[in-house]
Amino acid sequence: MSSAPKQSVKKSRIRLLHQYYSYTGFYAFVRSSLGKAILPIGLFIVALWIIHAFVIDFDDLFTSITTTYSPIAILSVFFASESFLGLIPPEIFIAWADKTESPIFYLSLLAVLSYVGGIISYFIGRGIAIMPSMYAYLEVKMQKHVKMIRKWGGFLIVVGALLPIPFSLTSIAAGLIKYEFKNYLLFGLLRFLRFYLYAVLIFSVI
Repeated sequence: MSSAPKQSVKKSRIRLLHQYYSYTGFYAFVRSSLGKAILPIGLFIVALWIIHAFVIDFDDLFTSITTTYSPIAILSVFFASESFLGLIPPEIFIAWADKTESPIFYLSLLAVLSYVGGIISYFIGRGIAIMPSMYAYLEVKMQKHVKMIRKWGGFLIVVGALLPIPFSLTSIAAGLIKYEFKNYLLFGLLRFLRFYLYAVLIFSVI
């Protein structure tokens, strides 16, 4: 007898959430982000194909990189990037992983490092939150990210984990507003999905 009211409450919550995300522009933001992401990803793949076909043999290039630099050095650069603002596109490292002796292993390692780098960024945000002058400065500089994560919370973390938005910036913003850490860890797991999906696209080209 009590199942019907529970189902009704659940549906009401889902309806309210849907209305909230509609009114606050979350769906429009996701559509805009997807539109902005599809074009760069498409251009990146086309550029890779053209460069590989007519300019540089990526097999030779990444073989040269793997023989010149140790995996530890390359992974360290990637980890630093993912922990501090995410300035280097992860796709470059995903392509590098494809040319190693153990592509799946290194791809998985990249995903783990990206996830852990995001956690470090989160705690950087938490640390900044207790420094009034730094907090005031970054809250202005990251106003857009802070505002969005206050409005949409975990859904913005999902978008940051999956789309080509610097995950580090989203993580710092989550730390700044002291977003629930366990929820951050849960939503951040989608970072793994992004690496494997992007790997399928990039590995099929190179």
